[in-house]
Amino acid sequence: MSVIICDKKYELDDLEVRVDKILSVLFAIKEQKDHTLAFRSGCRSGVCGSCAVLVNGVERLSCKTSIKDGDIIEPLRHSKVIKDLVVDIEHQERFLTKAKAFLEKNSNSTITSQDEKAIDTQTNCILCNSCYSVCPVYDVNSEFLAPFALTRVFRYINDKKEELKQNKIEAIQTFGIWDCTLCGSCNMVCPAHIDIKGDIMRLRNLSAQFGYNDPNLTNFMDNQNFGFDPNSF
Repeated sequence: MSVIICDKKYELDDLEVRVDKILSVLFAIKEQKDHTLAFRSGCRSGVCGSCAVLVNGVERLSCKTSIKDGDIIEPLRHSKVIKDLVVDIEHQERFLTKAKAFLEKNSNSTITSQDEKAIDTQTNCILCNSCYSVCPVYDVNSEFLAPFALTRVFRYINDKKEELKQNKIEAIQTFGIWDCTLCGSCNMVCPAHIDIKGDIMRLRNLSAQFGYNDPNLTNFMDNQNFGFDPNSF
């Protein structure tokens, strides 16, 4: 059995430890074959999200993905590679801050178990950056606020503790919800099984309730005359 990591092939049959998940393979290779191999890991149980990589072109958590002969393991996309499988995640804090994806002002409301349940799914986001890596919008717009940031905005808008909900709606109008193509790629790779596409669609509906419109549609309508010539009358 062999794997290819960052264009380098490693044979696994002579490893001295049992390997079943990709992360265990990475540790074994680093300890026994290539001490320079760089990768991230944390909890090793699918909770922290730090070990996300591309496996045969698909975003996966290496601690939860079984190894197969011939697997090609690469760093996540749309980020600067620091070394091997380690990528720069400076965008993470920047997008979360721009999107106001955090509690701004506590309303001091009484929270029930039902209220907690309303935000439970989005709270499960582990910031693994898989959705960021797979998103096609970054091929044309590097300032897109990121699927993980938008789904977290939806989480806080649904949070009764948050008093400044309109602030968040306003923050996601530029390079945010209207720039998403609704392709659903983020849903397919999310290890927490969050309906990120659905959250973005719900944020669009909420934006309309706050008086915001899709600027792309508005610009399209402004540029069309639909065959009407006011000088013909």
